[in-house]
Order: sequence, then structure tokens, then C-alpha cells
Amino acid sequence: MSAAPFDTLETRDPVARELALFSMLPGLIARAKQIAPGWAAHLKDINAATITSRAALSALPVLRKADLKAAQTTHPPLGNFASNEPGATARIYVSPGPIFEPEGFGADWWRSARALHAAGFTKGDIVHNTFAYHLTPGGWIMDAGARALGCIVIPAGPGNTEQQLEAIAHLRPTAYVGVPDYLKILLDKAKEVGRDATSFTKAFVSGGALFPSLRQDYKDRGITCTQAYATADLGLIAYECPGPGGVIEGMVVDEAVIVEIVRPGTGEPVPAGDVGEVVVTSFNRDYPMIRFATGDMSAVLPGLSPCGRTNMRIKGWLGRADQTTKVKGMFVHPEQIAALAKRHPELGRLRLVVTRANEQDVMTLKAESGAPDAGLSDRIAASMVDLTKLKGGVELVAPGSLPNDGRVIDDVRTYT
Repeated sequence: MSAAPFDTLETRDPVARELALFSMLPGLIARAKQIAPGWAAHLKDINAATITSRAALSALPVLRKADLKAAQTTHPPLGNFASNEPGATARIYVSPGPIFEPEGFGADWWRSARALHAAGFTKGDIVHNTFAYHLTPGGWIMDAGARALGCIVIPAGPGNTEQQLEAIAHLRPTAYVGVPDYLKILLDKAKEVGRDATSFTKAFVSGGALFPSLRQDYKDRGITCTQAYATADLGLIAYECPGPGGVIEGMVVDEAVIVEIVRPGTGEPVPAGDVGEVVVTSFNRDYPMIRFATGDMSAVLPGLSPCGRTNMRIKGWLGRADQTTKVKGMFVHPEQIAALAKRHPELGRLRLVVTRANEQDVMTLKAESGAPDAGLSDRIAASMVDLTKLKGGVELVAPGSLPNDGRVIDDVRTYT
């Protein structure tokens, strides 16, 4: 293992972990309905005691960010989805949307310490935290986790590069926290102006894509860079672990959440290894989230992590799930393609490709089929008209020939 485990939860037998999580799930659902009217309405017909497996969980409705925003507009400030118990909320943040998120009382409320520990952060590290502390929760999420580990935190926030370089040269932080590319800006600027910024040995990033070339750039400077997947609604979801040969592939799922990968636009789990939308259930007493659809795409990695942690691994961020597009003035949604797949279970993957020809929008449904009969294309075309109210062509392709990228609507029209 790259480092000693944060606690014994990380190295549990996977079967024992699954039993523990789904033993707690009925209580989470029952309490959510008790403390939050929004959850009581959203799950009004659900018997919490029966939700004891992944199959049972997958039957519950998902909650999307758009649903949360609408509820917050109707029932400010938090849409009745947070605890209504007195003293449960310590802070309220504002994220783009706007979406409002609460923070409760207690150390490491967002659970980021586990991920920082896996990244090698230890007591006595001086952490230069460049996530914003103003209105949004990013700075506070990482600040709390670092302090829970005994680190010293410089609450730098973003921007003010010259002032930050002055602080770095004087305080000599050992660790960077922030978006992936801002550390490079700091290091390059320090070299340009003759400031010493060589104290960094580790970096922990989130909130953007960490490209392999950027990770290598940091490695060349003697900095080990790992990343985490976290959101303001859920806290920590998954995190990377460094190993003897470098950072290990994939992200290990946090111990306080259940992650599902579902078909975009639906709540239906995809086969293991397929790309789909990340849906998360979070065991947070103050702000429980039950099947919250993140809108992000990922896939499950097979096998256990070589680092010794035994929880599920995901591939990390693989794009956004919202593929709704407008064709001939009408919206076409991933849910409609999922409904078509249900009508024709003999098909494999489906991909609706939208193009332009003769100044008109053109839809072509590519469908994997192992043994098509003479009338299959016509039946699929009729289903497409019925479900989308639009005509389109059908192209039957060999099984396994469509990309495993979770994309069911591919708009390849150019607008320039």
C-alpha cells in the first residue's frame, strides 16, 4: 500500500463493506424522510425498510441538480432537502446555478481527510490551499480535511499570484491544494521573477481535468500529484492513491458513499465496465443525498486497487452525461433513446448521430445487432418516430462496434 490506511474501513472485505452499507441504508432513508420534507415528498411511496440491496436502491428515483435548484427556488434556502433540526447548519454556500449547499458542525464534515491522507499528507505538512474560500465551499472542504490530519493550512485562495509567491517563499509549504493547472502558473511565475517555490513535494488537485502531460510536468519538478473527485453537494466521492511505480490507475470510492453507474438520462445501472452517469448516495446526517445524479460520466474498474484499498474503483471523470440536443426545433433526450432500447431488447448499444445535409438536420440511429431480420430497421425507425416525433435513418452495426463511452446522442453538427 502507498501509505498506511486511513482506518480499517479502507481494507474491509468487499462483501462485508457491502453488507454494512446496505444495512445502514434503510436507516438513512427513514431519517432523511423524517428530518427533511423534501426527501419525504421525493420518496413518499418508498418503504425504507425494503431498500437493502443495490437492486432495491436502483428502483428509487434519482435526484438531479435541476430538481434541487427548482426546490430551492420554491422552498428557500435549501429546498427542504437539508436537516430541519435546530443547530444542524453551520454555513451555507453559493455555487454556480445558483445552487446553495449547507455545511454542518463537526471536524472534516466533507470527509476530505481520507483522500488527503492517501495522497501522503501528514501531520506537520504546510498546505498551500488555493481553492476559493469566498461563497463557494471548495476552500473549506480541503481546509477541514487538512487540519483534521494535523496539517498547517495557508488559506491562499485563487489569484493574487505575486502575493502568493511571497508567502510561498517565506512559509515554504510542502503541499499544494487547488485546481490542476494553477500550481504550474505559480511555479512558472516564480521562476520568471526569481522567487523560491521549490518547497512543494506533493499536490492534491480537483475541480478540473488533470492531463497526463501536466502530471508529468509536476513529476519532473519532484512533485507527486494526485486528484480527487468531490462535489459541493456530496463531499468526497473518490480519490487516487500513489504507489511505488507512480499514481495507481482509477479512483477508490469513499467509504461513506454508495456509487452507481447508470445509463445517461435514466436511473438504470449499466453493465460492469460500461461508461455511464455517476449516481451517488451519501451517508450525511445533516444533508443526506439519496441517488443524486452528478451529471458526470465514469465507469467501474475491475479488480482491487494495488494500493491495498478494497473499495470499488472508478475511472475518474469521462465527460458530462447531459446529451440533450435540439433537432428540427425539437429536443431529443437520452431518456428517449433508453426507452427505444427497452422496446428492442435484442439490440446492443445505441447511438443517435445528428448531422446536417442540404441545410437540414439529419438523425441516424446506429444500433448494434447480431442477427437482424429483414424488418428490424423499419421497426426501429417506427419506434424512433413514436418516441421522438422525428423521422430518422437506422444503421445496423456489428455487436461491439460502437464506442463504450456512455454517449447515446452524438451531435456532430458544426456551427462555425
